[in-house]
Amino acid sequence: MEITAKVALVTGAGTGVGRAVAKALAREGYSLVLTGRRREPLEEVAQEIAQNNPEAQALVVPADVGNSASVEDLFGRIEQEFGRLDLLFNNAGTGAPAVPIEELPVEEWQKVVDANLTGAFLCSRQAFRLMKKQQPRGGRIINNGSISAHTPRPHTAPYTATKHAITGLTKSCALDGRDFDIAVGQIDIGNAATPMTERMKEGVLQPDGSMKPEARMDPDHVANAVVYMASLPLDANVLTMTVMATKMPYLGRG
Repeated sequence: MEITAKVALVTGAGTGVGRAVAKALAREGYSLVLTGRRREPLEEVAQEIAQNNPEAQALVVPADVGNSASVEDLFGRIEQEFGRLDLLFNNAGTGAPAVPIEELPVEEWQKVVDANLTGAFLCSRQAFRLMKKQQPRGGRIINNGSISAHTPRPHTAPYTATKHAITGLTKSCALDGRDFDIAVGQIDIGNAATPMTERMKEGVLQPDGSMKPEARMDPDHVANAVVYMASLPLDANVLTMTVMATKMPYLGRG
């Protein structure tokens, strides 16, 4: 199969930031592979892409990024359908209940680690394998970090730990990928207006113990930033970028 458009895989593509990024990449002419746990929201995104960009291709492949066999099947489908991958946006993730660490079940910790960290590792591992052998060689990986990769919120040990770890994964893969024309970067997002941050309109726990509403921003701003990062030639890379709601209580937090 001859592919003229660049091919992008977006994980967690059914909602929120993943949805916005997938639609933005489609507008830029990418062929999309949309993955996530649930088929229905992925199909909805694919239909939106088809309606707004009739020439764009959006392939729906449900997968559990925290499961190695599922990720291998996902990448097997990508190679079968397209023969290459130009961009991986490691976006899938989840959080845990905001409780003191001594009250957190280990199962909740493991769920967050599997989705946020192991998922990004497994997808990056498969992307490296494909990007090294495809012609033209190389590609780009963009990891969804978080401002929690820099500063935690109260009672967020699993989420914060995994996002700190994503920074290490980004830097390590950026180093290991450069001899193979694989550029790896990270976008750290603060308060995109998605279902995950809906509760912020009413109020969330602050470091001083108070509950306050927080400013949010349109996820399209994140999508535009990812499109910019992806637009660079492979000899240039945005290693880290922070996109945040200007008035959110991040700078000076504490």
